[in-house]
Amino acid sequence: MELTNKEKAIALLKSIETGSQESFAYIDADNYIQHNLAYANGLTGIRVLLQQLPPNSAKVNIVRIFQDDDFIFTHNEYNFFGAKTGFNIFRFENGRIVEHWDNLQQTPVNPSPSGHTMIDGVREIEDFDKTSENKRLVKSFIDDIFVHGKIHKLDNYFDGDNFIQHNPHTPDGISGLKDIFEKLAEQGIFIKYHTIHKILGEGNFVLVVSEGYFGVDYDSFYDLFRVENGKIAEHWDVIEPITSRLTWNNNNGKF
Repeated sequence: MELTNKEKAIALLKSIETGSQESFAYIDADNYIQHNLAYANGLTGIRVLLQQLPPNSAKVNIVRIFQDDDFIFTHNEYNFFGAKTGFNIFRFENGRIVEHWDNLQQTPVNPSPSGHTMIDGVREIEDFDKTSENKRLVKSFIDDIFVHGKIHKLDNYFDGDNFIQHNPHTPDGISGLKDIFEKLAEQGIFIKYHTIHKILGEGNFVLVVSEGYFGVDYDSFYDLFRVENGKIAEHWDVIEPITSRLTWNNNNGKF
């Protein structure tokens, strides 16, 4: 029986843990475009990654997995070269993987100020009929707050303090978000997204891929939101610096 695209993505991610190359059959090796800048295109880059890992050292836990048309996106925790949290996006054509993006961040030792980890929280996908509506809401939020800096519109997107925050440095609630923005501004630090590259969703979950500045650092931002009754109810994110072109092992760019 043919595996679903979700099952193929899981199998490929699990190859990091097992070292098995059977899942490589799900990749269109001649057309595979790699956006992890540390690795080359095609199967070569994936084989290099597996070769770099000491035997039986890696662990991959797929915490959440979603599908939006030809895209599969996952929220994962890893242990390879240290504990990491990340997102992966796979694009499929004719049942095979032809493109891959990801974002990784070292997992902090301590939980968030409200006691959350970067991966706990709601996992169940609901409201499949509201996918498009939820994507529009989240796009509007990112555009208002992080692209145009309209912080005064924050209240429009939340049900008061009924908001769970998984960013390791930010407390729950809209009050926690406002407090962090104020404290950063006092230090002359601002978060400014320049480009929104992707908005992917399934039901009540929406992933936004963006690039921009966090202070003086130029970063790739992956933000996952859970929407409930037309308001943002939960948020997870992973922030990764965009490295110098001199370090890239492919020319596809991060996005």
